[in-house]
Order: sequence, then C-alpha cells, then structure tokens
Amino acid sequence: MFRAIGRWIKAVGYLLTGQVDSARRVLDTNPHVIRAKYDEIAKEKISRIHQFKQAVSSLIAQEEAKTAKIKQLSNDVANLERLKSGALAKAKQTVAKLQAEGKSKEAIHADEGYKKCLAAFNDFSSTLNEKQERIDELEGDVSEYKKTISEHNVQLQQLLREVEKIRSEAADAVAEVISAKQEKEIADTIAGIAEDGTAEELQSLRQMRQEVRAEARIAKEMAGTDTKAQEAEFLEYARTSDSTSEFDDLIGLTEEVEKSSEQKDSKSGDTALPE
Repeated sequence: MFRAIGRWIKAVGYLLTGQVDSARRVLDTNPHVIRAKYDEIAKEKISRIHQFKQAVSSLIAQEEAKTAKIKQLSNDVANLERLKSGALAKAKQTVAKLQAEGKSKEAIHADEGYKKCLAAFNDFSSTLNEKQERIDELEGDVSEYKKTISEHNVQLQQLLREVEKIRSEAADAVAEVISAKQEKEIADTIAGIAEDGTAEELQSLRQMRQEVRAEARIAKEMAGTDTKAQEAEFLEYARTSDSTSEFDDLIGLTEEVEKSSEQKDSKSGDTALPE
C-alpha cells in the first residue's frame, strides 16, 4: 500500500514537472519574454563594463600618480646633482687652499672644511642613488600600468561590441519567433489541426444548413406543396403537348409521322415468321 502511495506521489510529481516545463516553454517562446531576457543579459554586460571602467580608471589614477612621483624625483635628482657638484667644487677649493698652506694629505683629511664637503658629497651621492633606483622602479610600474590599461581598453571595446551584438540579436530573435509562430499557425490551419475552433464552427454551420433544408422539406410535404407542385408540372406539360400537337397538325407533320409509323409496322409484319 505504501509503495502504491509512493508511486502515486511520484506520478503526480512527474505530471506537475511536465506541466511546469510545458508552461515554461510557452513563456520562453513568448516574444516579450525573449526581449526581456536579452535586455537582462545586455544590462548585466553593461554593469560589468561599468565595473571594468572603474578598475581601469583606478589603474589610470595610479599611473598618473606614479608618473607625477617620477617627475618629482627627477627634479630631486637634478637638484642633488647640482648639490653634489657644488660639494665637489667646494672640496676642491678647500684642498687647494690647504695645499697652498703646505698641509699634508693627512692634515687635509683631518680638516673640518674638507670633512664637511666630503660628508655632503657622500650624502648627496647616496640620496641620489636611492632616488634614481626609485625612479627606475616607478618607471617599470608605469610601463606595466600602460600595458595593462591598453589590454583592458581592448577588452572594453570587445564588451561594448558584444552589447551591440546582443541588442541586434534580440531584434532578430523576436522577429524570427513571431514569424515562425505565424508560419506554424498557417500550416496548422491548412492541415486542419489548428486549435482556433474554426473547423468545429464550420462543421456546426454545415450541420445547421442540412437540418434547415430537412425541416423545410418535411414542412413542404406536410403542407402538400410537393403534390401541388407536381400537378402544376403535369398541367404545364399537357398544355405544352397539346400546343405542340396542334402546331404539328397545321404544318402536316402529324400525317407524315403516321405514314412513317404504318410503313414500319408493315415492314415488321413482312419480316415476321409464318405460324
């Protein structure tokens, strides 16, 4: 018993599933539903395009920021180069003065002016190297950004073309579905399997005509109109026959007909076998 109930529940489930699938297919082939689905796909792709644009805009902003940083560091490097050259020139001047005073190399190295110029020169050189390394690093980043942005721009153009293609395809799909449905309805009507009720209506009209004719015939028979019509037909025939006989008598056609009949009778008597 429980198995039978289980099978019955499954059967009901299959029936409902089939009905749902059938209803879904009817909806899926509706032109308005098709148009709405294409519009939804287009909207989704447009949303992705906006997200893509925001990402590309962020990359462009970073590229511009690093480009500005490179420009700033380049200015710093140029200034450091001038400071380095100034420190070197000051050191040369200090050394020349100390040498003119007869100072030894060790004494020159111990001189505060020389030490100050040397420290400044070394500091400028170190800072200059750091800034140059940073510039090289930023230039590599900017180059990578430019490449990535260029690739993203190509992808954006492809997405925009896909959206236009979807919109065009939507119009074609709706037109094809409407045309196909009309062709199917025409074919079904010609084949006599259309479900528009015209075949049943035609059959009903034909049946009604037959019934009306039958009712009229019965009514005529019951009223004696058929007998009267036959009597009128016979009277007309008799009148026409009398008029024709009178006309034949006037032109002598009746005598010729009688003679011809007598000759035929005599011939037939001659050819008869004796008893």
